[in-house]
Amino acid sequence: MSGSNSSDLVSPSAAAAPRSERHPAPPADEMLGLTVHSLPSPEQGLARHQRRGRWKMLAVLAVCAAPVVASYFTYYVIRPTQQRSFGELMAEQAALPAVQATTLDGRTVALDTLKGQWLLVSAGSGRCAQQCENNLYLQRQLRESLGKDKERLDWVWLIEDEQPVDARLLPALAQATVLRMPPGVVAQWLKPAAGHALQEHLYVVDPLGHWMMRFPADLDKASAGKARRDLERLLRASSSWDEAGRGSPSAGR
Repeated sequence: MSGSNSSDLVSPSAAAAPRSERHPAPPADEMLGLTVHSLPSPEQGLARHQRRGRWKMLAVLAVCAAPVVASYFTYYVIRPTQQRSFGELMAEQAALPAVQATTLDGRTVALDTLKGQWLLVSAGSGRCAQQCENNLYLQRQLRESLGKDKERLDWVWLIEDEQPVDARLLPALAQATVLRMPPGVVAQWLKPAAGHALQEHLYVVDPLGHWMMRFPADLDKASAGKARRDLERLLRASSSWDEAGRGSPSAGR
């Protein structure tokens, strides 16, 4: 209706009612919900800070210890496969016998003059059958395959008897050390694997004169690469104390 105002819309009873009744106070539980909690005490704040500090310290220690833990786990649990040599390492490394040997031209030399070089040794009869020739060939090829390190290794043929050497072999033996040994001496020093003969193997002697490795019997071209890797590892491992030509013997050359 024209001329009316908003006050006309309020009933007389409502207008007459007290303000507190028109806007009642909220329930007590709602009032509690609006309560402002007090701040933590200094002791509580310090304890919380210390806990955070401990966790951070433990996290840093875990990061720092991870490589050590991983290495121990790898070694003691996973146990990586050890690298194995192709040749058999000797538990008892017999020294060069203290005997006199004879060169092909009749000169007498002490066997211990071979010390000072790595030696790749074969042994057998002066008659030198097919297996003997194969060993001599492989000895020469293995030495040549060492490249610049070949001067640190001599290839040696020890003859166990008085059989003459075939003249056709002499040119191929120009770079070899060939010595005729007293009867039985080689067999007392070098030993074949069970079920094999002395002449079936190639033997490795270190610069101190100790027999330290025996290659498998009947070595051939197919397996010679594995023997070469053994020789390369030996020469590499001894490079800090062994040098080419140190005490190189001249017997039989």
